[in-house]
Formats: sequence, C-alpha cells, structure tokens
Amino acid sequence: MHSYTLSHLKALEAEAIFIIREVAAQFTKPVLLFSGGKDSITLLRLAQKAFHPAKLPFPLLHVDTGHNFPETLEFRDQLVEKTKSRLIVRMVQDSIDKGHAAEEKGANPSRNALQTVTLLDTLEEFQFTAALGGARRDEEKTRAKERFFSHRNEFGQWDPKNQRPELWNIFNGKMAMGEHFRVFPLSNWTEMDIWQYIKLENLGLPTIYFTHEREVVNRNGMLLALSDYITVGANESVEKTTVRFRTVGDMTCTGAVKSAANSIDDIIDEVASARITERGGRADDKRSETAMEDRKKDGYF
Repeated sequence: MHSYTLSHLKALEAEAIFIIREVAAQFTKPVLLFSGGKDSITLLRLAQKAFHPAKLPFPLLHVDTGHNFPETLEFRDQLVEKTKSRLIVRMVQDSIDKGHAAEEKGANPSRNALQTVTLLDTLEEFQFTAALGGARRDEEKTRAKERFFSHRNEFGQWDPKNQRPELWNIFNGKMAMGEHFRVFPLSNWTEMDIWQYIKLENLGLPTIYFTHEREVVNRNGMLLALSDYITVGANESVEKTTVRFRTVGDMTCTGAVKSAANSIDDIIDEVASARITERGGRADDKRSETAMEDRKKDGYF
C-alpha cells in the first residue's frame, strides 16, 4: 500500500474520529447501529480509537430482520464479545407480532423496509438522541445528499431540504423534543477506502465477504442465496456456484457476485475494476427510481 494512500486513510480516520467525539459531546444518549457488515465493523474500530483506552460510551444496536445471513450473526456475536461492547438486539418479528408492521405479500417479499419500524420503536424505547451509522455518500445517489449530522423530525423522517449547513468542522446538533439525529462519520469514504482501511487495521470479517460455494437463484440478473426465505419460481432454477457478497443485508434482497476473491488484496483488486456500485446488487434499491429516498423519508437508515 503506497504512502499517499496511508496518508489519505489517516485523514479520513481523523475526520471520522472527530465526528464520533462530537456526537459523544453533543448528544445525551447516542447509539451505534451495528449490522456486522464491513462498514459497521470499520465504524466500531473508529469508535474504539476515539475513546481508547476507555470503553465505548454508548451501546451497539442491531435491528435483526430474522432473515440475516447466519455467518454475519455469528461474527457479530464474536466481535461483541471480543470488544466487550454492549449490544442491543431488536427483532422485526416482534414488530410484526405487535401489529406495528406487516409482512409483505407477493412473489418477492422482503423485511428490509420493515426495519424502519423496529428502529424507530427502539430509538423511542431507549430515548436515543443520535444514531451513528456506517452509510457512505458513494453508495447510492440518495446517500450523496446526506450531511454528517442528519436531522430527523419527531416522526423519525428525513427531509433533504431541511438539513443544517455544515461549515468547516461545525456541526449543529440542536433539536426539539422528540427529534433525533442520524450521524454518518464514514460519509466521505468510498468502498475502496473501507477495504484498504480493513487491510491496514487487519480487521476480521464475516466469511460471506470472501469467495465460497453457494446455491443461488438468478432472479432478474441478481444472484440471491437459496434459503428458507426465498421461494423459487416456476421459471427459475437453482445453481451452485462460487460467489461472494459485497454488502451485507437481508437475505431476500442482497445479491451475490461471482468471484474468486479469497483475500483482502483480491477484493481490493476486484473493487478497483468494478463498474457497478456495491448496492447495485440490492433488490430493495431497484423497486423504483426513488426507492432509497422514499425509505429514508420514512425513517430508514
């Protein structure tokens, strides 16, 4: 890794650590959203550095759809134990059982959007005032509109036209009763930056990020992992092939890519030549031209 790349990563690291410390200074009850994916793993490492040698001053929160990759949940629990973090898990199934959310119907049902209901209920349950997330501006066009401090109204909704200006390193975390903020310290990072930082810090990852053999269903050009949550259509077939996942999400909407990358260096080379963003393999983003923006306006991550 070249020295200029290291300098670039150190600048991004310093920016993210500054923002995380600002959150701890400005908000009474922050929480770090943690999925067990590469971005939240990176965010956790940055939070550790921000407060070392002290423990994290806030807990981690995972909104579990019940349709997660088992490898990710296993890694999540191992990392939480290793880092001595406090983890709060809330289940989408509980929101469904309480009548707060309803299962989707149709041929391609997903619980991905239902996470919003569970998240908002949990933020209200614990009275969290800020939720740190690992979203990046390069992921998707709606993400590119985000500020570092993303204001949400009393209903948890995001209005892109009603965000505060962020001049230099000045962040406005003032809010009215019932409102909260989502904070994105990795906003200026790219997918390549994440992978190079993971290599630099020697961070562990769930095995699904590396090549492995798996049964998949080709659905409209996306390779979905065969599971109890996927119904194979009459005109669809299952094939066993070598794949990996560029992003971690609900198994019903997270597509794999055919790949032989079995190391961080292999993945870095693969990302360098990719012409589709990592969320290009997410079925939930393809439901409409404004799918992500619509979900965010409802309170999504």
